[in-house]
Amino acid sequence: MGNGVKEGSVRLREDAEAVLPSPVSSKRDHRQVLSSLLSGALAGALAKTAVAPLDRTKIIFQVSSKRFSAKEAFRLLYFTYLNEGFLSLWRGNSATMVRVVPYAAIQFSAHEEYKRILGRYYGFRGEALPPWPRLLAGALAGTTAASLTYPLDLVRARMAVTPKEMYSNIFHVFIRISREEGLKTLYHGFTPTVLGVIPYAGLSFFTYETLKSLHREYSGRPQPYPFERMVFGACAGLIGQSASYPLDVVRRRMQTAGVTGHPHASILSTLRTIVREEGAVRGLYKGLSMNWLKGPIAVGISFTTFDLMQILLRHLQS
Repeated sequence: MGNGVKEGSVRLREDAEAVLPSPVSSKRDHRQVLSSLLSGALAGALAKTAVAPLDRTKIIFQVSSKRFSAKEAFRLLYFTYLNEGFLSLWRGNSATMVRVVPYAAIQFSAHEEYKRILGRYYGFRGEALPPWPRLLAGALAGTTAASLTYPLDLVRARMAVTPKEMYSNIFHVFIRISREEGLKTLYHGFTPTVLGVIPYAGLSFFTYETLKSLHREYSGRPQPYPFERMVFGACAGLIGQSASYPLDVVRRRMQTAGVTGHPHASILSTLRTIVREEGAVRGLYKGLSMNWLKGPIAVGISFTTFDLMQILLRHLQS
């Protein structure tokens, strides 16, 4: 009987250890989350700063009824530089950083967590996820980050399309919007944002992780070189942004409706207006060629920076 009691208590202790995380495991998990947050924040900041002038130009065309062409885009960049100075090309970048740093930190960290959760659920712990969970992890990560940082995205769009006299800084934008248009305006355009983020983030992370997995399988090397990561990231950005671009145009129109003369409207109403006034392809894909230039650069820098930072922090911790 004594042996039976002893065996039972040992079994209970083993079950408890399997369910409850050990202090060492918990500490390691916290370290991994902090590492992902830091790496993601730096990745987002570097990527967006590198393409900020192109991003601002794209937004200006998206929210206007002007016809887009590469020649007109670079003319706009040139005249902005002549009339307002070199640093004006980065106008709104401070608002972009306020949004992108937490957005990228949350997105990359959430992606790592969702990969772990889905890996445990599907029994792929420590291994590369199969395609569908890989796509789902990216989509969930993008949705989480967009939901938590959306007002900052709206503020960035407002600053990008208005003269300096209208909004002096980020806080001024928040104050004027809440006073003149109401607090709910801070989430105007949120639905098309989330609808666009699901395919964008899902396909971006899916493509990047898939290319890394194929590289590992066919090259025999556990890690790709930095320039290979850049190429994988560029492909991921190209596919993700092309798939979600029409919704990006719609959300920009909705975000800037209060300052561009367009009335606040629903997604379908905004879509109909764009198609009626500018045509389906010209209106909904306006500025896409600019995105094909800046998107792959930004996503390539972002994914590469995140991976290299993760590798560096792991080395430092060990």
